Amino acid sequence: MFDAVRNNKRIVQIFLALITLPFAFFGVESYMRSGGAGDDVAKIGDVKITQQQFQQAVREQQDRLRNQLGGQFDPKMLDTPEARKAILDDLINQRVLFIEASKKRMFASDEAVRQTIGAIEAFKVDGKFSSERYEAALRAQGMTPAGFEAQLRQDLTLQQLAGAVGQSGLVARTVSDRVLALQTEKREVMEYRLALDSFLDKVKLAEGAAKKFYDDNAKQFETPEQAKAEYVVLSMESIASQLAVTDAELKSWYDSHKDRYQQAEERRASHILIASEKLGKDKAKAKAEEVLKELQKTPAAFADLAKKNSDDPGSASKGGDLGFFGRGMMVKPFEDAAFSLKEGQMSGVVESDFGFHIIKVTGIHAAKEKPLAEVKGEIEAELKKTAASRKFAEAAEAFSNLVYEQADSLKPAADKFKLEIKQSGWIGRQANPAAGPLGNEKLLGALFSEDSVKNKRNTEAVEIAQNTLVAARIVDYKAAALQPFEGVKASIEGLLKRQEAQAAANKEGEALLAKLNAGEDKVNWGAAKSVSRMDARLIPPPAVPTVFRMETGKLPAYAGTSLPGAGYALFKLTKVTAGDTLDDARKQGLARQLGNIAAQEEVRLYLEALRTRYKVEINQVALEAKEK
Repeated sequence: MFDAVRNNKRIVQIFLALITLPFAFFGVESYMRSGGAGDDVAKIGDVKITQQQFQQAVREQQDRLRNQLGGQFDPKMLDTPEARKAILDDLINQRVLFIEASKKRMFASDEAVRQTIGAIEAFKVDGKFSSERYEAALRAQGMTPAGFEAQLRQDLTLQQLAGAVGQSGLVARTVSDRVLALQTEKREVMEYRLALDSFLDKVKLAEGAAKKFYDDNAKQFETPEQAKAEYVVLSMESIASQLAVTDAELKSWYDSHKDRYQQAEERRASHILIASEKLGKDKAKAKAEEVLKELQKTPAAFADLAKKNSDDPGSASKGGDLGFFGRGMMVKPFEDAAFSLKEGQMSGVVESDFGFHIIKVTGIHAAKEKPLAEVKGEIEAELKKTAASRKFAEAAEAFSNLVYEQADSLKPAADKFKLEIKQSGWIGRQANPAAGPLGNEKLLGALFSEDSVKNKRNTEAVEIAQNTLVAARIVDYKAAALQPFEGVKASIEGLLKRQEAQAAANKEGEALLAKLNAGEDKVNWGAAKSVSRMDARLIPPPAVPTVFRMETGKLPAYAGTSLPGAGYALFKLTKVTAGDTLDDARKQGLARQLGNIAAQEEVRLYLEALRTRYKVEINQVALEAKEK
């Protein structure tokens, strides 16, 4: 139904992400085209994932994480074999799903695309879809409506295919009931703790043990190299801030793009829907005609009759109100009827794919042209962005050449491009988001290179983000240095003593466990605790798997586990009982979680099968290659 689709927040969130983050729209042709030669990262049959496409995906993921984590983002999070493989797997999964969907002739309908776009809050003004806001939001991301809608159609198609597979992952009722029973099952256990601290006084370190550890692990006791640096940032924003747009330019742009500033006519309507699927077509039509007759007698009862009769759950509770909408937002028969009525008029029975509607137009916003004063700020921002984009491309090359050619100072580049030379505090070689522009790993690699450290020359201009270049140079430097043994001796001895105390606790705990299992129980156990898999807060987290792996066939049962840094714990299981009966809401929630797990596993197996069918090959050398 109309509002049911509009209120699907999960879809809304997914596609909000598409417009608020940089996103590579490869399009249909890039799914199918062939790439270069030996530097392709993967092949799916004849379809290739090029190094350029892979690196673009890596940059997009960096942008997403940077937006989500802010100052906590560390570029090294994605500089691991596991992270790179995960990104590539995601690309491969998209490709194989798209190939399979194409072969099955699956596609998202125009109506599905329209309804999804209409549900996105970022495209609304005062709660209503706005064509102007839609186009402006896409332009700000460098997209066109056609490109966005094509990608959206692909994404909906892939979601449709994966969703159909996931829904096949049904969990048998007996399995579901058994898992829920295990989750709520209660175990009564008693605990005996061998605390690590009680073994510390008994530890005697061997002569020279601390010095040997210091010598064997010298790297741990180094003070890392540090530097103070100065740097300049050339960005599209810094260039845009230096630009000015004249009133004449604003007027000229407005006059030549007036079609953009036409606010299309919008209608507000209420409806009563009698769904065909619920009653069958003939009965649904007959009921709609009965409701229409009643409305013709008492038109003022529209809202009450909508609440009582309408099968659209989203609008029925609001007396049938659908709010304002423009052309293209409703199915065609509904739209044609709504836009043919005058304000206050009511339609006859209108048939659509959803069933039979009775429509009443309750408001009209006539088409109008937005005045220049209203859109001046938007036009100025767009003109500045366009000009800055062009100028940045020119400035980037000149900036890069200047910091390289006049490598002894950043001042020439700062003067030429009107940039501020900024100074850092002490920073290390490791990337740290708190360091701002100097938290970029590639830039730090250049800053701490031998040439930069020794000769204090400018680094190359490094792109730390889209349309943002930074060059830096060292102004002060401290080399890495080994801390003297005497300064760290006490901490090393403390570490070694705790390691040996932990080993002693483990040894004594395992000996006690052996006696318990042999029937010799002389342990002074603590009070009994009742725990379940859903609530195990009364026992240490490292011990939870141990407690729930204990055999229940013969009680009491015993188990033990090491608690790293805290000692050793022994457990005595004395009773196992069925858990409390869950209320329906909690039971359904757990059953849904189980169903989701089953669905995820079903999709995973399906993707594995597709990857085998379409012969996925991964070029490990290209995958591990860093972007130049």
